[in-house]
Amino acid sequence: MRDLSQAKLSFVTRGLGGRDLTLGVARQPTQGDLVFARVELLGQHRALEDRHGRRVRLYAGDLVAGAYGSRYATDFYEGYVPTGPHTHLLTAGGVIGTVASSHVRRAPPTQLEVVGAVADSDGVPMTLADLTRPTSPVASPRPATVVVVGSSMNAGKTTTAAGIIRGWARAGLRVGAGKATGSGSGKDRWVYADAGAHAVVDFLDFGMPSTFGYPTAQLVSTMHRIRDALAADGATHVVIEIADGLLQSQTHELLAALPEFADSVLVAVGDALSAVGAQSVLAAAGVRVSALSGLVSASPLAAREAEAATGLPVATPDDLARGAALDLLRTAQWA
Repeated sequence: MRDLSQAKLSFVTRGLGGRDLTLGVARQPTQGDLVFARVELLGQHRALEDRHGRRVRLYAGDLVAGAYGSRYATDFYEGYVPTGPHTHLLTAGGVIGTVASSHVRRAPPTQLEVVGAVADSDGVPMTLADLTRPTSPVASPRPATVVVVGSSMNAGKTTTAAGIIRGWARAGLRVGAGKATGSGSGKDRWVYADAGAHAVVDFLDFGMPSTFGYPTAQLVSTMHRIRDALAADGATHVVIEIADGLLQSQTHELLAALPEFADSVLVAVGDALSAVGAQSVLAAAGVRVSALSGLVSASPLAAREAEAATGLPVATPDDLARGAALDLLRTAQWA
């Protein structure tokens, strides 16, 4: 177990590339701490997403590197930073914590035993905060910014964001894509890149393996830092996705920052009733919605229901990719 050469490094440890690592003494678990753990028993996650995005098969006895964190996923796991060495794999991306509850469709979690801290060549334990991207200057002028939120998990937020990215990229714009909240995984990152994003930045770049449990003020600051980083990387137009549903406590608190931050807000919803609820929640936070998208757009009948109930247009991700994304530029307050 002391031979680290065969350790499987997860996606949340992507900033460790090229570093000499040693096994340090495990400390009291804290969010963001990097640790080595041994796979005790395979469960829901039978593969690990590595630093390059490849799904690496797991076997009992494997040594993996990940980060302590919490998870809020209504259709997956609710999990928290562990209190002892025996814990679980919360995400394929390498977030490590103890499952408190799970969706009925999910198998029991893959079980881990933490064997020590990920340490540098001097034996000093490392955290994701050690790998944080330097803060970029405040963008001036700031990029045109669209924020995508959703009524719930799996409402179609990432697909909606990809449609906007694709539509803008096809028009020759330099598009930056950011994930402001969520749990550490590369899945959405690759979706943004495949859609044509010129640059991609997420919360992992600022020291968080998962945003659940961090103070709202830190998340608001991170959202601004993501946009500034994208601008520093050359983006003139930015799409930011906020994870989970509008009733998730941190997402709900973030809404208060959107009127000053976003030039346009799109909402991904699953049906017309969700659209009505989302519109009400956002209006109470002072957020004006530009359009609806997501799963509701897969059914013309459901889309007409949503439009009639809310007075908002419904755009499919394909509509956005074909040019409707440019309409957001024409109707936003900065057009």
